Amino acid sequence: MTRKVVLGLGDVGRGDDGVGVHALKALGGRLGPQTSLELVDGGGLSAGYLLNLIEDCSHLLVLDALDMGRPAGSVIELGPGQISLYSGLQVSPHQLAFQEALELAGSRGHLPAHLQVVGAQPADLLAGQEMSPILSGALPDLVERAVKLLLEWGLAPSPALRVQPG
Repeated sequence: MTRKVVLGLGDVGRGDDGVGVHALKALGGRLGPQTSLELVDGGGLSAGYLLNLIEDCSHLLVLDALDMGRPAGSVIELGPGQISLYSGLQVSPHQLAFQEALELAGSRGHLPAHLQVVGAQPADLLAGQEMSPILSGALPDLVERAVKLLLEWGLAPSPALRVQPG
């Protein structure tokens, strides 16, 4: 089974917590219609739905806010050996559902063969706020890293998917 999924997590009504959803939308705009890749807005999905999603894909790229004590706006990548770092942090309530689903899938031996988290260090997580200028500025780099990873995973290159220099 080959099922490639990009999952954007976050709550766009909580400032920088919504960066994963914003990145998903920006990535979707850059990619255009896809048949070999699913883009899923996971901001409000239950742990049960997320568990099914995690267990049913071969490739999972998660886009999210990652509070790892770095300078605000830092783009952070966590590979398979580092995902446990992600599960130890809780930036927002949506992440708890994802963490539970990820841990359960792992305990059942059903994690995707290719699992990566790409996110950014939040500056502001206040409810009712828009994404901070710092994270808005980091969004293109976050999307660029996602594109690079998707190309490594075999997504067919196109003019819109060329990795930008810089």
